[in-house]
Amino acid sequence: MKCIMVRASAYNSVPYQTRPGSSGTITAWGDTLVDSIPSIAVSRDLIDSGLTYGTMVKIYGYREKFVVNDKMNRRYRNKIDIHFGKDIRAARKFGIKKGVEICWEVPDSTFRKTLEE
Repeated sequence: MKCIMVRASAYNSVPYQTRPGSSGTITAWGDTLVDSIPSIAVSRDLIDSGLTYGTMVKIYGYREKFVVNDKMNRRYRNKIDIHFGKDIRAARKFGIKKGVEICWEVPDSTFRKTLEE
């Protein structure tokens, strides 16, 4: 497991918070956001650190795990965005939090190397 501290904010499936000209439900990786799948967007520096597409993430304070299926604009660093569906009020209530711990499993490189041989 790898754990780090990040800033966390919330976003909704509405066009003005996502890609301009879209319905607000399509992620940067082309997935469709649905309320039944807890999802997060990650800053691109976190992607470079191994928090890649499809990774399951545990966010301190939540029971369920979240899937990484969206990525944020390049200007953000060390940040996640939690998907709150169309519930704008809940997203605003969540606000922005500093020092949120997130953890995910890191693949064992020796296991991966064995599979590649």
